[in-house]
Amino acid sequence: MLTDPSAESSASVIPAFLAKPKGAPVYYGFPVIEETLTEGWLFGAITAFDDDPEGRTFGDGFVIAPDGSRAGIVWEVGEFATREICAPTSDRWGVYGVAFPHAVRCISDLVEGFRAVMPELQGIHARIVGVSGQETGEADGKPKPTTRPRR
Repeated sequence: MLTDPSAESSASVIPAFLAKPKGAPVYYGFPVIEETLTEGWLFGAITAFDDDPEGRTFGDGFVIAPDGSRAGIVWEVGEFATREICAPTSDRWGVYGVAFPHAVRCISDLVEGFRAVMPELQGIHARIVGVSGQETGEADGKPKPTTRPRR
């Protein structure tokens, strides 16, 4: 499990993800992977993804939309339709199972996996939160790096 060393805990002996400060967003205390920034969207990692030379074939994380809203992600290598694992709540727009195209060995693999599922996550976000984020600005329709979302 990864943790954000810069995240402050509300209790000195408990990690920040277990004792998040008042007003902190869901998934606080887990690191946001800056290299995943794409069209204002970011991926945060809960499961370590770059510590196995064979590559990780599954993991947990979260997505931050450009509006700052968040959803949980359970990813695994495969080909299957995205599925809802947990319904939306007041602090997140759900938890979703998504298929990454191949094992994750490094940050560039994580970025590729995130970008592969991002259009579907954008559609879910638009449907649930009501904010469209599906413009890519690219002729090929693939997500491209852009600006940082609100945190």
